Amino acid sequence: MNQLRTKARVKQLIAGAMAVALIAGCSLGSSESAETSTGPLVVYSGRSEALVAELFSQFTTQTGIELEVRYADSGELAALLITEGDASPADVYFSQDAGALGAVEDAGLLSTLPSDITNLVDSRFRSTQDRWVATSGRARVAVYNPELVSVVPNTIDDILNPMWKGKIGFAPTNASWQSFVTALRVIRGEAEAEQWLTAFKANEPVPYEKNGAVRDAVNIGEVSLGLVNHYYLYEKIAAEGADAVVAKNHYFINGDVGGLINVAGVGVLESSKNTNAANQLVKFLLSVQGQEYFGLKTFEYPLAAGVAPFSELPTIEELNPPAIDLSNLKSLAETQELLAKTGLLTK
Repeated sequence: MNQLRTKARVKQLIAGAMAVALIAGCSLGSSESAETSTGPLVVYSGRSEALVAELFSQFTTQTGIELEVRYADSGELAALLITEGDASPADVYFSQDAGALGAVEDAGLLSTLPSDITNLVDSRFRSTQDRWVATSGRARVAVYNPELVSVVPNTIDDILNPMWKGKIGFAPTNASWQSFVTALRVIRGEAEAEQWLTAFKANEPVPYEKNGAVRDAVNIGEVSLGLVNHYYLYEKIAAEGADAVVAKNHYFINGDVGGLINVAGVGVLESSKNTNAANQLVKFLLSVQGQEYFGLKTFEYPLAAGVAPFSELPTIEELNPPAIDLSNLKSLAETQELLAKTGLLTK
């Protein structure tokens, strides 16, 4: 998003995010054909082609199942799915974010996944009704410049200290920032969330269009710290080398809402005629092969198959993230209204 959406557009996308379903499956290595369809498995992917096309290719090579993938924004694809309804050609919806998965679950369009799929994922990172599963996770952090910061804020309330006035970068239209604000609303309630945002606004945070721009601004000392996802730092190190990167990550721990772990996840449309093949894809994304791909390609947290995270990351147990039903991150329209009300939905 490069500009403020109208309320009508916001509500359209959120309503539209209510269209996906997860379905019972078969084993990954099975050569069993789809239930009644012999065509390719149709995937609507909110994860970018640059990120996951290689992984999809590996799945086809391993199983012989052809994929037809449509790439777009997760919310836009969800809006398309609700418009298409039972006539949708899609079999699988691969979402960038848990809020969209929670929205489609609320619409009653998700089927309960079998235990041989859901048991692969910690209960914190799947639907409480076992109707979707996470494929990888990302932690919110404060990326900071150690040449400018001697004492890092330990909680999100610490960054409200006037000492940080004009020194904090954030990406107000970015989905991960808005998911954090949604978590703030869910955990603390509407009134306290508004108070926090009002105080944050008073500290004159510096808006940027994207998380990568926040990270880069911190690295060159344009701002002292920024609120982003953890993996942006490691992407820069991988691209430019450790010697070129000054910035470091600070993790909010012990249940602080600033340490939210949001997830990407996958579901299967209830109207799919390719449920066997669809479930094979879900299992593949949760397999060692799939989880190692996310851990090494994106520096995200693997959430299944016992795969350890990238060596420089703290474990999820060490982070002890806030306890929240990730399906409840679906209330994006209300979050955007609150951000607009507090003057923070800019850039």
